[in-house]
Amino acid sequence: MWIDRPPLTTVFRRRENDGEPVNDRRLRARLAGGEIVRIARGAYVERAEWDRLTPMARHAQRVWEAGARGASPFVVSHWAAAALHGIDMLGRWPATVDVSIDAASGGRSSGAFRRHGRPLSEIETSPWERHGVTTPLQTAVDLLASTRFVEGVVAADQALWSRRPGGPLVEAAALRDRAHSVTGRGSARAPRAADFATSLADSVRESQSRVLIALLGFPEPELQARFVLADGREAFTDFFWPQRRHIGEFDGAGKYRDPALLKGRTPEEVLLAEKDREDELRRQVTAFSRWRLPALRSPRMLYDILHGAGLPTSRPRPGR
Repeated sequence: MWIDRPPLTTVFRRRENDGEPVNDRRLRARLAGGEIVRIARGAYVERAEWDRLTPMARHAQRVWEAGARGASPFVVSHWAAAALHGIDMLGRWPATVDVSIDAASGGRSSGAFRRHGRPLSEIETSPWERHGVTTPLQTAVDLLASTRFVEGVVAADQALWSRRPGGPLVEAAALRDRAHSVTGRGSARAPRAADFATSLADSVRESQSRVLIALLGFPEPELQARFVLADGREAFTDFFWPQRRHIGEFDGAGKYRDPALLKGRTPEEVLLAEKDREDELRRQVTAFSRWRLPALRSPRMLYDILHGAGLPTSRPRPGR
């Protein structure tokens, strides 16, 4: 979460140069050489520091820059608020910063901002710097009402995530109640996504997988099922169909690349440990299915993986 501080503390801002002249030639040379990167108008950071950030953290940094530049107070909302609260998303983060303004003001989206006109008195906000930000609950409901079903489920799952450091951002009952009270645009999809949401999805790809599994007509799986390995260690699986003794797992590449997930191990060591874990789990079940990102982009691929391993479905094989 980056609600209290930005991801990066070292940012070069031209307007904060204390009146000293800016060496534009040197600035352009460093930009051309890839040493620094422009993250907002007049704001630059070291390339190495920027590359270490996740896409969500990069968007949060841009929100902080927008807050520092804003001439008058505004309310950070939608995906911009999601980045500050640590609610991740599928796909690319927006190039603009979402803010909510009073519907009567007539402001339009332009430049670095995407403006959402609505009665500000009807939304929940908290102070943020000299501006405001929608609360985690308001942010989740805004996204449920304004995005596709799968994106809304991802946002809701992230807000409800029970294993989040510090605990979930919102309570399931409160999210459902607020989603069912949405009127106008999004009044149909918000309750549906809120009802489908869970606190047990550990990643956006697990949430996406869960949505696709349901759309393909497969039975609802048990999430984070507990198994005990031979050495006494616990293993929790992404998906498990008890009646079929069938485990399903999304295999993300991050566990083999992200230093935070490697925890000092080499990618080869993590790969071998994952293989050993899978072998032990396979000995306890009838079927074990594993898929990667291409299967989420092609529903037919995931359908073939699960159905080919014996999992029943109520839907025909998709065309693509």
